Amino acid sequence: MSSESQQKEMDVIMLEPMKVGDKVEVEVREKLAWKAVLLAYILPFIVMMGVIAGLDFATEWSEAVVGTLSLCGIAVYYIGLSFFKDRLQKQFVFTARKL
Repeated sequence: MSSESQQKEMDVIMLEPMKVGDKVEVEVREKLAWKAVLLAYILPFIVMMGVIAGLDFATEWSEAVVGTLSLCGIAVYYIGLSFFKDRLQKQFVFTARKL
């Protein structure tokens, strides 16, 4: 099932009257889309690379240990991000239009 046909539940601003079962197109402002990419992909990558570089430089631990700790760093990042879930949900506004 493609993402275009899956059922998803989210809060949206309706630009016109709709009812359950209507096919809709959900939009988000481009600025917010880039913010989502930053939060979901770019910052975790920077955290991972920072942990790897920092531990590799500061310690003589094995690559396996450094790699595992970098993954733990990403987990901590996402756990920390989850504490801001409500605030982020208020910032990300979706709009829906009938197809």
